[in-house]
Amino acid sequence: MDRNLLGYKGIKPTLAAVLLLTLVQSGSIVLLARWLAEVLSALFAGEPLHTQYNKLTMFLGAFLVRHIMGFIQQKISYAFAERTGASLRQQTLEKLFRLGPRFAKQEGTGNLVTLVLEGTSKFRNYLELIVPRMAGMSIIPWVILVYIFMQDITSGIILILSMPILIVFMILIGLAARKHTEKQLDSYRTLSNHFVDSLRGLETLKLLGQSRSHSDTIARVSDRYRSATMRTLRVAFLSSFALDFFTMLSVAVVAVGLGLRLVNGDLALVTGLTVLILAPEYFLPVRMVGSDFHATLDGKEAGAAMQQIIDEPLQEEAAAENAGLEKKELNWTKDSRLQLSGVGVQHQEEGPHSLNEVTLDIRGMGKIGIIGASGAGKSTLIDVLGGFLKPSAGSMELDGRRMSSLTTDAWRRLTTYIPQHPYIFSSTLADNIRFYAPDAANSEVEHAVAAAGLSELAHGLPLGAEEIIGNGGRQLSGGQAQRVALARAFLSDRPVMLLDEPTAHLDIETEYELKQTMLRLFENKLVFLATHRLHWMPDMDLIIVLDQGRVAEIGTHEELLARRGAYYELIQSQREGA
Repeated sequence: MDRNLLGYKGIKPTLAAVLLLTLVQSGSIVLLARWLAEVLSALFAGEPLHTQYNKLTMFLGAFLVRHIMGFIQQKISYAFAERTGASLRQQTLEKLFRLGPRFAKQEGTGNLVTLVLEGTSKFRNYLELIVPRMAGMSIIPWVILVYIFMQDITSGIILILSMPILIVFMILIGLAARKHTEKQLDSYRTLSNHFVDSLRGLETLKLLGQSRSHSDTIARVSDRYRSATMRTLRVAFLSSFALDFFTMLSVAVVAVGLGLRLVNGDLALVTGLTVLILAPEYFLPVRMVGSDFHATLDGKEAGAAMQQIIDEPLQEEAAAENAGLEKKELNWTKDSRLQLSGVGVQHQEEGPHSLNEVTLDIRGMGKIGIIGASGAGKSTLIDVLGGFLKPSAGSMELDGRRMSSLTTDAWRRLTTYIPQHPYIFSSTLADNIRFYAPDAANSEVEHAVAAAGLSELAHGLPLGAEEIIGNGGRQLSGGQAQRVALARAFLSDRPVMLLDEPTAHLDIETEYELKQTMLRLFENKLVFLATHRLHWMPDMDLIIVLDQGRVAEIGTHEELLARRGAYYELIQSQREGA
């Protein structure tokens, strides 16, 4: 059984109800076997059929009770699986939001999307089957075994000796199947990530004439997944065959013993028939667990993967600060102040620092440019300021409150984040724009559309702002997708904006076209703009120059030019490269 199973909300009352129903079901199995054996024994002895109507009625009643109990078990398990699956998916999505885009990039977008969508469905299927199967395995064989011992000790001994052998063999096969399933899951993750990356880059591949040659790469990745799936299926079929073989062998041994004693007159026919009917029922719960184990193993692994994301540590200090800040309403105004003292980020203990001894003093509203060469730490600093990443060293003060990081819901509710590649959801243009304000009115959406320069696009769509865009709908260019992100920011009233290379993939003409729109958006907000395109810097109120994770210079455009330091060198190198 999955060690996480007992930790899910509502599992105890669900298990109690299913165990009670299973106990009733096991009693009905014993009774229907006994009454059926008595009817057959009486008919074999020559008694007329009409004298057995009462026992036949009781047999049918026990048969109905058995299947009614099974039906109720399925309903209870299904309801529990639906609730738990939905809850786990919600917790996973919330934790992914807390962990931020860096974690999503590390794990792979395709893998996370597949896990949350298909993984949740498989996990529900796993819960729906495993709860009644484990309840049946823990009660039915023991009830049947006790009754058989009461009827025939020899048959009981044969059955009790056969069960451990069957369970040990099932465990060994299960371990082998788990190994293959993990490999299959790894191949599936690779395929998911590769598919999403290929889908995103399809236009570029077509433009470069590489779309057909790229199909060979997709075929190789798909073939690895096919091979892993076939290996898993071979193990599953072997396991099913082994379980059926040992079950039939054990029942055959019991049947031979019963037959010999019946011939010798050492056993009554009704007892022999009862034991013979109950013997397959004794092994049935184990067989069902074995067969469903392979059918639901991928669901179990998906649940474990989601639970691993939920359990991903956010650091105890950050959690405590988050709890404290939730009680205190945060806001960022022209009088607010954020101080970073000796902040450092080191992803590996012995690895290099992405940020090292960063000390900043940010006050009120304004436009802050973050520049530096590739790998200087611009994106890492944005992740720290956005609360997506907890520093490994240093501390911060927000309006005089000391804290180790900004990884709090209270701070994130103040921020709007625009990445290099905004995600466009498969929904309407209006719903995509409502990302930060889901309850915004249509008039507010129209104003955001106009402010972001999307009016021409919206008017050109058959359904206007209600047209489906994204996957399965109208595809947007890079500039249009960036404008959707800007419209989200226009619609949001959040006072802090973070932009991580928002125009890096756009041509210079499109960037200059967006620039005026973006500068209007920056008014009366605290803006952090990380970019390598220096034409933005004259419009910034403050510039932070990073060099190998350290702050090299801080100042205005004019001040840094006058110093002729790191900023001046960046300007000169960019001019020489032009």
